[in-house]
Amino acid sequence: MNWYDLARGLHILAVIAWMAGMLFLPRLYAYDAEQNDKAEPLKSEMQTLLRLWQARLLRIIVNPAMILAFVFGFWLIHLDVQMRGAAFLAEPWMVTKLIGVFLLAGWHGFLAGERKKIAAGTSTKTGRFWRMTNEIPFVLAIIMVLSVTTEWTF
Repeated sequence: MNWYDLARGLHILAVIAWMAGMLFLPRLYAYDAEQNDKAEPLKSEMQTLLRLWQARLLRIIVNPAMILAFVFGFWLIHLDVQMRGAAFLAEPWMVTKLIGVFLLAGWHGFLAGERKKIAAGTSTKTGRFWRMTNEIPFVLAIIMVLSVTTEWTF
C-alpha cells in the first residue's frame, strides 16, 4: 500500500469537509443577524433553529474535520520528511501553506468564539459583515492549494 497516497487522500477529504463548514457557518451567522429586524415570535423561532444548526455544524462537522485535517497533514509531513528530508519545510511554498493553515485555524477560532457570542445575544456583527467575510476560507484555500501543487520557489 502506498501510505503517502492514502494520507494525501484522507487529508484532502478532511480539508473538503472543513472548508464546507467554514464556508457555510458565516452564512448561518448572517441569517441569524438578519433576524434581529424581524418581529416576534417568528424571530425567536428562527434564531433558535439557526443557533442549533450553528452549534451542530461546529461540533459535528467543522471541529472534527479540522482535527482530522491536522492529523493527516502531520502524517503527510512525517512521510515527506522520510522521503525528502526536513529541508522542504523551509521552502517558500511550504511556508506559505503553513501560514495559510495558521490563518485558517485562527479564522476557525474566531468563528467558534462568535458562535458563543451569538448564542448569548452579545454579538455585534451584522449580516453584512458575515457576507463580506464569508469568502476568507476560500481565498486562503486558493493560496494553499496553488502553493502545494506548484511547489513554487524564488
